[in-house]
Amino acid sequence: MWPLRSPASSSTLSLAWNMEATGDLMQTGFPTGTCTSMCPEHERRQREVQRRLHPFEVLDGTEQHRLPRADPLKTVKEYSRPAAGKDATSPSDLRPPAVLLYTVQYLIDDVLPRPDAPWVLVYNFLFDRLRAVRQDMTIQRVGGETCATILEKCVGFLLCAAYRLCTAPLCHFDPRINDIHVQECFGWLRRCYRSGKHDQEADYQALFLLYNLGSLEALYQSLLLPLHIRKSPEVCLAMSVNRAYLEGNFVRFFSLLRRISVLQACAVHRHVANCQRQALRIFSHGYSSKNCLYPLERLAQLLALDSKSQAASLCQRHGLTVVSNSVVFLRAAFKDPGPVLHASSYELVGKKLETKTWAEIINEPSLQL
Repeated sequence: MWPLRSPASSSTLSLAWNMEATGDLMQTGFPTGTCTSMCPEHERRQREVQRRLHPFEVLDGTEQHRLPRADPLKTVKEYSRPAAGKDATSPSDLRPPAVLLYTVQYLIDDVLPRPDAPWVLVYNFLFDRLRAVRQDMTIQRVGGETCATILEKCVGFLLCAAYRLCTAPLCHFDPRINDIHVQECFGWLRRCYRSGKHDQEADYQALFLLYNLGSLEALYQSLLLPLHIRKSPEVCLAMSVNRAYLEGNFVRFFSLLRRISVLQACAVHRHVANCQRQALRIFSHGYSSKNCLYPLERLAQLLALDSKSQAASLCQRHGLTVVSNSVVFLRAAFKDPGPVLHASSYELVGKKLETKTWAEIINEPSLQL
């Protein structure tokens, strides 16, 4: 099993909630949560009886029991769709902002790094529980610093998952659904930033632009940012990456990608394979000659590929001839092989992850910038 942080006591969480209540509730007249644990007691008991506990929530030593017991320190409220006749606004079912923040930190710091579970299982658990956190925030109209911090963690997790599971089959990971939640979190988070100063705003405004690379709407919104955010190193670098992308200057594009942080690399990763394809198309026109042999090692370096063999495979998939350690670019030979194939990248992400965990990357978005 993985090590757990010492959970905050109910009294500690209640105290933190009382201290933050004024700044975290955007409006009065909405329900105020009173649940001081990560999961309401009645839901925990109900799921225990119905055998709906997730393996991560089962009390140690009871896994093989006929009716496994729930661990109160590990059970997290699950997402529930609004249903007719069901009251989702009961204060006892809602977790106040301090408890929600604690829950998110538990999920990121203690569950995400688990070495004994496949990433898909961890993703499905965190995806659902973080969605439930956002649901509680919506019902209570939570705002302020706590809301922004929670949404930053949600965005970070979803971006890491999009990279980590990019090769997973559709039955295990749906990139479109993940993208919908990323965009929703970005929209909510960026609205949060309008209400005051936030320490990590520059990091996440840069992530927004990189994730929506090539979008004129995203670029327009970025140009409207306050001057101190727009001129920050993070946003300036993201602007440069976006400009290289829009200009089709893929040599500069991949050169800039080597300078970005791990989380930024995860954000831009969904565009990388298409950029490599477009770069090959340009090379096939610019170096079109039967007598011209372009070194695969140089091509791999320019397109941030992990090896010569990966470069050779990419060229062959696009109809180009590979001779020994070189490729022959011909305009007429280049072909579009169909849907872009995404793959993990050691050069852009893995190399920077060697001494870091996913939890550290999410908690420190500028890490290795």
